[in-house]
Amino acid sequence: MQSIEGNNRTADNVFILLGFQTSQRSIVFLFCLFLVVYCGTICGNLLIITLVSTSKNLQSPMYFFLTHLSVSDIWLATVIVPNMLYILLNNGSTLTFIRCMTQFFFFCIPEIFECFLLTVMSYDRYMAICNPLHYTSIVTSTCCVILAGTCWALGFSCAMIFSITISTLTFCGPNIIDYFFCDLVPLVEIACSDTHGIELEVIVLCTIVLFIPITIIVISYINIIVTILQFQSNISRQKAFSTCSAHLTVVIMFYSTLLTVYLFPKGGPSLNLSKILSLLYTVFTPLINPMIYSLRNKEIKKSLQEMIDKCKTIL
Repeated sequence: MQSIEGNNRTADNVFILLGFQTSQRSIVFLFCLFLVVYCGTICGNLLIITLVSTSKNLQSPMYFFLTHLSVSDIWLATVIVPNMLYILLNNGSTLTFIRCMTQFFFFCIPEIFECFLLTVMSYDRYMAICNPLHYTSIVTSTCCVILAGTCWALGFSCAMIFSITISTLTFCGPNIIDYFFCDLVPLVEIACSDTHGIELEVIVLCTIVLFIPITIIVISYINIIVTILQFQSNISRQKAFSTCSAHLTVVIMFYSTLLTVYLFPKGGPSLNLSKILSLLYTVFTPLINPMIYSLRNKEIKKSLQEMIDKCKTIL
């Protein structure tokens, strides 16, 4: 009976998201900044998807995975930013238990998906550089679809487990969350029920979602670097490094912030630092990803120029 009453009380709860408690002038600045970032994220990632879908020069596994990364970035930004803008305008926001759990679920999917996709992309680079003769026969279009589908399936499955786990907690109130979205760490911190079992389950899931992919990525890049250093031509070395630099930059930026926030949530960063780090991987990373992959990519620049020329011809 106590368990049923606790679950009923939790389901009726309202969560108060404080967001960013600062001056009115800073709120206006942050609102404009995040709005511009969100618009840039949508436009930049839609441009990548459009270019890869329409250009014959970009029909390769690397760009196929890049389109899925862009879809994930649009998804993540859309889950977080619009509600964050609402919080800024209203100096806080209230969410029902169901809305909070829903946001958490749809936030987890693209985050977990990106963990696995970046691992798949490192495998793609490993095969292209370390095993180029068998690359086209192994990394086929069917293989790419299976790998991307597996990443999405793992994202949905792990997100569902995380969400069900969090929803079993009891929240007695007042449920004030000094954060800008419903995330794992602040939800666990305000729970009034025992969280040791859930924390243990989260550690197991984080091992699957974070440490296994990181291990595979590190092993892949060790082999890539060893192979590149064996190239006799400096031009070949530079070309090989350039094809990996964008992906490696995204990997370092993405995983470093995730590990800092989730690996040592209690003894690690302060709350304000945790907010800033969370902003990096939820708001700014989806904007930076297409920029990283396009600024130094000659094929994407060429395809973009061709698209611009076609538009000029039509107009």
